Amino acid sequence: MRVVLQRVLEASVTIDGVRTAAIGRGMLVLCGFEEADNQEDLDWMARKIAALRIYDDEDGVMNRSVVDVGEEVLVVSQFTLMASTKKGNRPSYIAAARPEISIPLYERFKETLSAALGRPVACGVFGADMKVALINDGPVTICIDSKNKN
Repeated sequence: MRVVLQRVLEASVTIDGVRTAAIGRGMLVLCGFEEADNQEDLDWMARKIAALRIYDDEDGVMNRSVVDVGEEVLVVSQFTLMASTKKGNRPSYIAAARPEISIPLYERFKETLSAALGRPVACGVFGADMKVALINDGPVTICIDSKNKN
């Protein structure tokens, strides 16, 4: 499982001209899944995201988590995070899990992350043509891969 998370002032998802999800200050989490991902990956990633200290404390040091500051989280599926660009100029998505595997993983990840945060997360719609808008705060953008835990 791979995620790109961005600390945001606001973020939203629009589908067919309709805003379907939006948050204020918080974190946008783009997530992609591979065939080998399992509940252990989801649990580890949810704990990592909930505990990641990317928010300033009173001294201006990134020492607080999204849980500590009580901000919102928006989760959006993005299979292109699994792209390989090793050969040629056209990305290969062969590592991305097929929908019959990735949809249940995405649904379980949203539940697992909500539990780790202690509150619901806003969500995009799996497989939809989404327009994702955000105002990056910092900017702070971090990539995490559950297969590279150490």
